[in-house]
Amino acid sequence: MSVTVFIRYQLDPFKRAQFEDYAKRWLTIIPKCGGDLVGYFMPHEGTNNIAFALISFESLAAYEAYRARLRQDAEGVANFQFAEEGKFILAEERTFLRKVVS
Repeated sequence: MSVTVFIRYQLDPFKRAQFEDYAKRWLTIIPKCGGDLVGYFMPHEGTNNIAFALISFESLAAYEAYRARLRQDAEGVANFQFAEEGKFILAEERTFLRKVVS
């Protein structure tokens, strides 16, 4: 059974450009570390401080292996540090979803 991680970010609305740079970096890092990146989604109209990401994996075990690889990846570590230093992410929530099939 595959699983998709839905990440909801609460952003500092005055630092959306920094978050977009952060998201763009993940576009190559996530696939390299084993995630099937569906995409990052920025606010466009309406709420200006919420962004989303969707990443799929074959299983929860594959997700855990990905997380371990991510913590060892130099670009991944640098991007996490960029977010901590920039303080543009105020909160982050993860929900694990499965696709409904017949």
